[in-house]
Amino acid sequence: MRMVLLGDVMLGRLVNQRLKTAAPGFPWGDTLPVLDQADIRFANLECVLADSGTPQPGKVFHFRSDTRNVAVLTAAGINAVSLANNHVLDYGAEALSETLPVLDSNGILHAGAGPDQDYARRPAVRRVGQTAVGFIAFTDNQPDWEAGPQRPGVHYVPADDSARHDPRVRDLLALVSRTKARVDLLVVSAHWGGNWGAEVPPGHRRLGKALVDAGSDLVFGHSAHIFRGVEIHRGRPIIYSAGDFIDDYAVDAEERNDQSFIFCVEFSGGVPVRLRLHPTVITGFQARLAGKSAQRIATRMQGLCARLGTQSEWSADTGVLEIPVGS
Repeated sequence: MRMVLLGDVMLGRLVNQRLKTAAPGFPWGDTLPVLDQADIRFANLECVLADSGTPQPGKVFHFRSDTRNVAVLTAAGINAVSLANNHVLDYGAEALSETLPVLDSNGILHAGAGPDQDYARRPAVRRVGQTAVGFIAFTDNQPDWEAGPQRPGVHYVPADDSARHDPRVRDLLALVSRTKARVDLLVVSAHWGGNWGAEVPPGHRRLGKALVDAGSDLVFGHSAHIFRGVEIHRGRPIIYSAGDFIDDYAVDAEERNDQSFIFCVEFSGGVPVRLRLHPTVITGFQARLAGKSAQRIATRMQGLCARLGTQSEWSADTGVLEIPVGS
């Protein structure tokens, strides 16, 4: 089985404006043939899909895309999204409550946010053939958006080293164990940390490994605008940051937040065996295969992986960075 994972997909602001005249497949550029090769596709949706709501005071950036732009997700065959991030309540609970049925009616699973705490923590499960694939999503951003028993919000879990004994961390690890007992493959999506810096925070490494120990087959991190290295723990990949996949952001010339990857994980017998990274760049509100700059982007990722003890190999023939996983 092949699974594709994508970093932050932001369809608001200028991307939303472009979609008023562009086709739904426009933001995916020339990446769709790669996405089509997967059996299941997951992304972090870095905006709400709503036509209502009021921008929340005190925030600098507000991301909302028209409800009809759910067609962008279906054009790429996106099967599931994380809503556990720092933009899902940009336009208040009203816009979030509009987003959920829009996704539901288009067959797109979601996890990480909802009308109350139980809903926000609830795993999403999709069957691919005989394989049950589970998704859990959480964020350590926006603690003031933490969902409560009767309060809409996100599945909030602190991820820094000082929070290792926080009851919410224990609850997350217990949720991972319970969910793994009823699915064949389990992905934990983590929208964690700040926007910049290629080094992996120690708290992320500690929690990432704890999630694998609890039963996660893949930890998929995002939130930082740039990609970070991949670590293999007990034969399971921990992608610390996927970076930005689609957006309208200004590009930092040093950190290069326009660069990312299509992360393709291959499974055999329910176990991840290979991670294949297709370099991408954002150009004119589109994700595109990196072309001539692909090897340069891959070389940067190779260095970041090596710092975490992870081997990788670039294939000029396929334009793919391969990371063996194994057990």
